[in-house]
Amino acid sequence: MALGRPTCSGPFRSGAVTRYGPRRWVEVPRPAMPSGGGKEPKTMPVPVPRQRAIPAVECGQAPAASPDSGPSKEQAPPGTHQAENAATRRENTRENPTEKREKPTDTSTETSTGTSSGTGTGTGTDRTPAPGVRAESAAPTNLTVLLIEDDPAGSPIVPDLLDQSGKPIRVRTARNLTEAGRLLTDDVHCILLDLALSAPAPARTNTDGGGSGNGGDAEGDDELAVLRHVLELAPRHAVLALTSSSDAERGAEAVAVGAQDYLFRDELDGRLLSRAIRYAVERKRSDSAERRLAEGRLRAQENRRLERGLLPTPLLAGSPLRFAARYRPGRSRALLGGDFYDVVRTPDGTVHAMIGDVCGHGPDEAALGVELRIAWRALTLAGLCGDELLGTLQQVLEHERSDDEIFATLCAVDISPDGRRAGLCLAGHPSPLLSRPGTPARLLPYDNNGPALGLLPGARWPRMQVELGAEWSLMLYTDGLIEGHVGGGRERLGQDGMVELVRRQRAEGLTGEELLRATVNEVRELNGGELADDLAVVLLDRTA
Repeated sequence: MALGRPTCSGPFRSGAVTRYGPRRWVEVPRPAMPSGGGKEPKTMPVPVPRQRAIPAVECGQAPAASPDSGPSKEQAPPGTHQAENAATRRENTRENPTEKREKPTDTSTETSTGTSSGTGTGTGTDRTPAPGVRAESAAPTNLTVLLIEDDPAGSPIVPDLLDQSGKPIRVRTARNLTEAGRLLTDDVHCILLDLALSAPAPARTNTDGGGSGNGGDAEGDDELAVLRHVLELAPRHAVLALTSSSDAERGAEAVAVGAQDYLFRDELDGRLLSRAIRYAVERKRSDSAERRLAEGRLRAQENRRLERGLLPTPLLAGSPLRFAARYRPGRSRALLGGDFYDVVRTPDGTVHAMIGDVCGHGPDEAALGVELRIAWRALTLAGLCGDELLGTLQQVLEHERSDDEIFATLCAVDISPDGRRAGLCLAGHPSPLLSRPGTPARLLPYDNNGPALGLLPGARWPRMQVELGAEWSLMLYTDGLIEGHVGGGRERLGQDGMVELVRRQRAEGLTGEELLRATVNEVRELNGGELADDLAVVLLDRTA
């Protein structure tokens, strides 16, 4: 090329290397033609690349230069002045946001002690690297401290600080609470508060005079009002109070109000302050963790009381039947699951028993199960039974469920006042287990089993009449009892396995609570641990 400049791949224009992207144009003389006409050389625009200073290296026609060395003389286009090259470099610096740092617009300062000889005074200066120096070159810090102090004379009260690993602790300085609010970001670990800082003027709530403004005067007389404002502004941050050595009592009061510790302003040194900052941060973390643990325990206790209150209390006054129940939610640390049951006796002497299961076993399913149980009790006491009662329950489910795909299975029995007969309605639920003396335990018929509640609009649930006899035991259960695994394989217990298990337990003479306890424990042992699904079992016994 005539310009003495190496060529690279890409579009060409007038013998000069052209690159895509923004560029500025300078005038350089056109070299004389070989024929030699004696004419004056003409000028033409030649693009000067902004972003890339060493194109010859890319083409392999020049030795590589260090990134900071800048373009060499051989790479500069002929006729380009040094002033123009300097202007180009300044222009590049302005266009590349990674090559500069913006100055803060407020009057607060953010400094990194240990990297400069000066200290922040809150006068608005910003100790940032010179333009062109990348921000990543600054030493990384582990801790960030916000210093809130009003020092008009500019005398520093915080020495250079180093963390436990020897890295500088970053210090931000604010002269008042307004600036502190702007600088109090999530990366601040500790607040250094000068108790000599004047507190903001209290807002007057009554301007009529008299004794109505005493509350504002009391706050104005409070020497720790500024500390209280900071604790309200930053409830999750550690706070170190700075006071004079002659006012130790004030520092102790600051700790009682909520500060993690206090230090004497005129006795500070870097080692002491660094250790105090780390101690305050860890103490605040410990206090916060302990507070969250206590709050969690209180919530757990409230949940237990609430769930225990939502569990049913059978209404069997005046009935000769004996009642027993076992309930185990599938959720960890919960008392209530998606299974629900209830037993009530109506004024005519009929005993109504119900057990159901909402699909799923989370808190929403548990809440829906409670709603269905309460609705069933209210409808039963109002005189509804059989298909009419289940149809109304389905309407309740459809209105209360959070998803149209949620359904519930249910088994309802109504035992006659003489205790010898019962009506049975099944809505997609397993059939109850009936045990009588001298005969093995068996499942009640489930040929007329209707659909689960919430699946089919306008569904019907027929009521079957069942003979019980003079002495019997009727067990209602949810599928959590029969869906556990047997041993380490994938085989499940199922209804047949449950029937055999109950037969064996009754042959050993177990009844009532003992029978339910032994049955549930053996099902868990066969499963190899806790059952994944909710479990509920209700047992009604009638003796001669």
